[in-house]
Amino acid sequence: MLLVTGGAGFIGSNVVASLNEAGRADIAVNDTLGGDGKWRNLGARQLADFVPPAELLRWLEGRKLEAIVHLGAISATTATDGDAVVENNFRLSLRLLDWCAATRTPFIYASSAATYGDGRSGFSDDGSLAALKRLKPMNLYGWSKHLFDLVVAERAARKDRLPPQWAGLKFFNVFGPNEYHKGEMMSLVAKRFDEAKAGKMIRLFKSYRPGIADGEQKRDFIYVDDAVGVVRWLLDTPKVSGIFNVGTGAARSFRDLMTAMLAALGREPAIEYIDMPASIRGSYQYFTQAETENLRRAGYNADFTSIEEAVRRYVTCYLDRADRYR
Repeated sequence: MLLVTGGAGFIGSNVVASLNEAGRADIAVNDTLGGDGKWRNLGARQLADFVPPAELLRWLEGRKLEAIVHLGAISATTATDGDAVVENNFRLSLRLLDWCAATRTPFIYASSAATYGDGRSGFSDDGSLAALKRLKPMNLYGWSKHLFDLVVAERAARKDRLPPQWAGLKFFNVFGPNEYHKGEMMSLVAKRFDEAKAGKMIRLFKSYRPGIADGEQKRDFIYVDDAVGVVRWLLDTPKVSGIFNVGTGAARSFRDLMTAMLAALGREPAIEYIDMPASIRGSYQYFTQAETENLRRAGYNADFTSIEEAVRRYVTCYLDRADRYR
């Protein structure tokens, strides 16, 4: 049996879907569902168990698992409750890490590109303790993930108390089906689709940095199927451990992203540029791009989906259908 924490969330439910589609139903999900329809992310799935967060540690007692895929977290970059974020993102991760070390269970967990802060020092996939210590996250979420990366890297450096396989995944800008419960944290494709479908103009922020045109702010957008592909590869490659960037390695602009969405709907580009709120102008990121050499050196050789194909697939197979869920 596999345990997927956060398995009703965005990336987690896509991991569960991929495993189901490969013929596996021996999957336990740990998550909260709430009352906002998040259960629909698992509406077409088959599970062996569903474990509420309050019962997780007791549920693990005496149990043998093939692996834990730990994707559960308070993931909003706007989160402000430091105690809740540390308890969920750091301390629970420590408990699971220790359990996996004690039971010799592979442990794959979600870190985040938010650990890189403003990106001025680059996005090197050097997972060494010295390199990680140079990072300065800008928000509470990124800091909580960074704290855990530091623990893992220090243990690796000391050759101390780690599972037989451990892998931290620094996800960049993942988008795709089942992200709808995330509200303002959804991708721009999901947030702007209904407006685009209705024939409205798409709004993007103006640029406030010399040499960068309006709409040319760039991110490393990665389709969720590609992010899941890395998780599945690690599950199938237990000899690989490390901290890895999970992005395409090719930054694309928000204008490219919206142009791809409009093209998938058969529309000509129709984009207008609006003022960026003054409160975020000083901290706004203009560029993210994953360095993926560490992942490639470890043996991962699959191609990443182009933004045009990924957006087309997302629009035609999910967003433009009555049932948008995977």
